[in-house]
Amino acid sequence: MASNDSKPQPVIGLTTYLEQAKSGVWDVQAAFLPKVYFDAVNKAGGIAVLIPPQAVNSEIANTILDGLDGLIICGGKDVDPARYGQTPHPLTDEPRPDRDSLEDELLTAAIERELPFLGICRGAQMLNVIRGGDLIQHLPEVVGDDRYQKGQGNFSHIPVNVKEDSLLANVLNNDSPVGAMYHHQAIGEVGEGLSVVATTEDGVIEALQLDDVPFGLAVQWHPEQTPEDIGLFQGLVEAAREYALTHRRSLSSSQRSSS
Repeated sequence: MASNDSKPQPVIGLTTYLEQAKSGVWDVQAAFLPKVYFDAVNKAGGIAVLIPPQAVNSEIANTILDGLDGLIICGGKDVDPARYGQTPHPLTDEPRPDRDSLEDELLTAAIERELPFLGICRGAQMLNVIRGGDLIQHLPEVVGDDRYQKGQGNFSHIPVNVKEDSLLANVLNNDSPVGAMYHHQAIGEVGEGLSVVATTEDGVIEALQLDDVPFGLAVQWHPEQTPEDIGLFQGLVEAAREYALTHRRSLSSSQRSSS
């Protein structure tokens, strides 16, 4: 199957939540992800595959990535502060070690093989932590209010300043986008090999770029919430398409015949 422009569609893996969920008579733990995430991937020309939290090691992570051309580490609960040497703040979420471990292994393996990846909110925080950085556990204590997370599912829309000539600037074609914000934590000390490529007027880090891979971006805002502007997803999908054509995973025969 090919996209409308006849280009091959890369396969993009997206990490998911694991939560108690109700559906009909069932009240069970279930993996899920808001539809807006994979809608954005599809709209950008990719095929979305969901990756639930599960027991994983480096070998399993690499097996998962063998079937992917790109990776998105999605939003979700707070990263366990023990991973960056801090005690939990009273308002930090209960740790989710299964998801932390999965995303650590996936990101580490993706970086090693230069698989294109995008981190969103928690995904940006996870990237910073695995590179040796840390997090501000409760941002209102720093900025003085809850402007970055109003609560009750209400996103704040806050302008960000994008660094000129960065990968993020090239992907967005916009040096001052307005991000849909919903994070009470933020990037603290920046991890090894990462560059800050977007901040708000009050200095909160809103995007990181991993400098030594072709496409490694992570943003604190939620680009899936602005379907009219899917530049980040288009950038990832295009990088993943190139990865599929130049690396070990061959396109399916149906994709080759349609492209």
